[in-house]
Amino acid sequence: MSEWLGLTGKRVLVAGAGGLGGACATAFADAGASVIAADIQARELPGVRTVAADMSTSDGCRELVDSAATKLGGLDVLVHSVGQNIRKPVLETSDEEWQSILNLNLSTVFWLGKAAGKLMCAQGYGRQVHLSSVAGLLAHPAHGPYAASKGGLNQIVRVMAREWASSGVTVNAVAPGYTETPLTEEHLAKPGVRDELTGLVPAGKLGSVSDVVGPILFLASDQASFVTGHVLYVDGGRTLV
Repeated sequence: MSEWLGLTGKRVLVAGAGGLGGACATAFADAGASVIAADIQARELPGVRTVAADMSTSDGCRELVDSAATKLGGLDVLVHSVGQNIRKPVLETSDEEWQSILNLNLSTVFWLGKAAGKLMCAQGYGRQVHLSSVAGLLAHPAHGPYAASKGGLNQIVRVMAREWASSGVTVNAVAPGYTETPLTEEHLAKPGVRDELTGLVPAGKLGSVSDVVGPILFLASDQASFVTGHVLYVDGGRTLV
């Protein structure tokens, strides 16, 4: 698999090392890439160098990208897997909650993507994959700031893809449907929630972390060199109904 993907020796930064991000970092390492995974606190991941990083500011994001590129000897792939959700109706969502989610889910895409894009455009090669959600397309109740952040993510991905395509840099997003991750664990444990959400998925089941990792690796690989500005829905058909 690693030979087909062409990831051997690629220099990869994964921003967000829990759940999907951690699984991606490990999968890249298994495919022969050199990987740094960053989170607010360093995590133990097999075959992966992990670092603690504060990505809540533009300076912190730039410093992370520059530091990772220095340690790796360059940067070929950026995976953005940073995010949070607060499930409240719009009328119950505070200004502080709105700003916090937009900052972490969307501003970090701009800050990290821009910093990595500068390096990638200069070297004439790069792959960026940003984690979106079906919430960026569907109007889920109690998802106001989260949905807005993912809709915005989809559009900034398209713009970065358009601007950097001629420099050999692709920028795509993967939008999971209802997936069992640490971010959704507490919500899925509430009475009736799992059955309700499963009933909305034509595939008849919730997604797993491994269901999402494969598409991310593909979009970061040489096999996807002519795919850019795309939002890939990995949702068991949820967006079809």
